Amino acid sequence: MDRRVRIQEGTFDVAAEWQALRTAVPATVGAVVAFCGYVRDLPQQAGSGLFLEHYPGMTERSLDAIIDQAASRWRLDAVHVVHRVGHLMPEDPIVLVLTASGHRAEAFAACEFVMDYLKTDAVFWKKQIARDGDHWVVATALDVERRSSWREDG
Repeated sequence: MDRRVRIQEGTFDVAAEWQALRTAVPATVGAVVAFCGYVRDLPQQAGSGLFLEHYPGMTERSLDAIIDQAASRWRLDAVHVVHRVGHLMPEDPIVLVLTASGHRAEAFAACEFVMDYLKTDAVFWKKQIARDGDHWVVATALDVERRSSWREDG
């Protein structure tokens, strides 16, 4: 399985990342699913942004562990994850997950699984920067519920 994990400050090009995955996988791939997350512009926090920190090495290992879990559940030909750190403003892309498989159901499920686990298990620290003060962001109850919905028995 082709696996790529990249943590970076600069933006990414979704089309270029898609093409890199397509070039890396065999012709037997029947589906590629992409999820691209953006920093939301929340009206109650207008003009705010996010600041993401990570611990180099540890963050990549946490993402690799999530990909390992996905690969143990579905037949995947590739999983690519790009996640940004540093200061991000509303509408900036923050994360890209690409999954490839012979069948769409596996590619869709794996992409959703990776994102659900990324929200709760990946080693990132996220601070909301707002006019009324900064605060650290933690996984929401919904994030935890979605992650928990993936039963360990598949």
